[in-house]
Parts: sequence; C-alpha cells; structure tokens
Amino acid sequence: MKVSIENINKAFESRIRLGMMSVLMANEEVDFKELKRLLQLTDGNLASHAKALEKEGFIEVEKKFIGRKPNTTYRATELGKEEFAKHLEALEQLIKGNR
Repeated sequence: MKVSIENINKAFESRIRLGMMSVLMANEEVDFKELKRLLQLTDGNLASHAKALEKEGFIEVEKKFIGRKPNTTYRATELGKEEFAKHLEALEQLIKGNR
C-alpha cells in the first residue's frame, strides 16, 4: 500500500513544537510558566519554538502585565488547529498504512 507523507507538516516535526501544539489543542490558552513547566523547557527554548509557530500563524502570543509582572499567554489559532489536525491525521494514516 502506498502511503503519502504529503500532509505531514514540517513545522510540527520538532518534539517541542509537537508538545506545544498538543497542550494548546487541549487548552484554550496556556501561560509561559505553565507551558515551560509542562514541557520541561528552558525560557529560551520555549520562546524560540513559540516564535517559529507564531511566524507560521499557528499560535497567537499575548504579552501583558499583571501588576508589575510580565505575563505571556499562548493559544492555537484556527489555522494552527486545522493544520495540526491534518498533521495528526497524516501520521495516523502513515501508521495504519505500515501495518
């Protein structure tokens, strides 16, 4: 059986981006500290991968202050949700096709 990898999205190849999108698909929004804790990342690592997903239009980043402390929250965009769902479907088809 011939299996297509056409819908596997390169933006989600990184385990960190895959983890970020998985968390954001399950939650409406997640703040920087919580995402960092859940994925066990450094500040810089999280920020660089978030920037890559934001550049693709897959996530939205909101920066604000709560009192005097900065707070950054992330949410998946509609485009991000659609593309991630396509990516997961492509992986599922790949797995099913190789049995």
